[in-house]
Amino acid sequence: MKGLYFQQSSTNGEITFVFQEKENLPITEDNFVKLQVKACALSQINTKLLAEMKMEKDFFPVGREVAGIVLDVGTKVSFFQPDDEVVGILPLDSEDPGLCEVIRVHEHYLVHKPEKVTWTEAAGAIRDGVRAYTALHYLSHLSPGKSVLIMDGASAFGTIAIQLAHHRGAKVISTAYSLEDKQCLERLRSYIARVIDVSNGKVDVAESCLEETGGLGVDIVLDAGVRLYSKDDEPAVKLQLLPHKHDIITLLGVGGHWITTEESLQLDPPDSHCLFLKGATVAFLNDEIWNLSNVQQGKYLCILKDVMEKLSAGVFRPQLDEPIPLYEAKVSMEVVQKNQGRKKQVVQF
Repeated sequence: MKGLYFQQSSTNGEITFVFQEKENLPITEDNFVKLQVKACALSQINTKLLAEMKMEKDFFPVGREVAGIVLDVGTKVSFFQPDDEVVGILPLDSEDPGLCEVIRVHEHYLVHKPEKVTWTEAAGAIRDGVRAYTALHYLSHLSPGKSVLIMDGASAFGTIAIQLAHHRGAKVISTAYSLEDKQCLERLRSYIARVIDVSNGKVDVAESCLEETGGLGVDIVLDAGVRLYSKDDEPAVKLQLLPHKHDIITLLGVGGHWITTEESLQLDPPDSHCLFLKGATVAFLNDEIWNLSNVQQGKYLCILKDVMEKLSAGVFRPQLDEPIPLYEAKVSMEVVQKNQGRKKQVVQF
């Protein structure tokens, strides 16, 4: 069996994806299940986090969002049995790549896949569903009647967050970074109160949000990155279309929640004072928070189950690209790693 792995250059940090022959799986024991993978979604690999966690290897497995059929179970497995259809996210320290026909997974990282949900939908929605659920339910305590600004709503994550927020009774505002993004969001028009087109760089996001909320500001902001400095001082890799941190603080309402994906966010004393005056909070959306906290395993499984139930009920639908075969995964991962794709890529076995 072949699996996809990546190796990182020690000189320039460049990532190379390679197919490697994988050894036969050991006997399934304890709480592990043997899984025949039917679909695996592709996501960016956070090499910086792996380095910080001292998890660097010569060859690191690729692909973590998997859906498949249970082939065999260990003696201590209590939730699954052979022929069960399951879905889950492999842990950071998984020895097996999701991009492989058969893998071994601890049962605590899997939940049952609803019958109505396809393999590609399950694998393609699970990660972004968990992210949206974490941001809106656990970090910002979304409730009916709240206003939510979801930046870059046309992204794979943004579309799920929009649908989930609307389902909870929120008033949703979103930004579009291009004409294609705007057209995508127009198709979600029934979920969105207002689409702010920032593609030409001339629209003031803060002003638009204050106008939409009658000057009160939004209750929740879910960003897709922010500018920390002026446009002249910002590194070239930063999108000039991203809002400045001051814009986010300005458009936040009293008691508002700012959920940020900017891991290096810097707030100066005047910024903190403004947030203090509004009684606002800042929370960081870390994709791996449930993975890094073993004590939260029960809560994490509840989230996985709820995401699948909502997917099955049609509460949200993932934005998926056409499924691709395993032999194209190497090229597709190179595109995903450079953040050049918009729709979610899923490998179908």
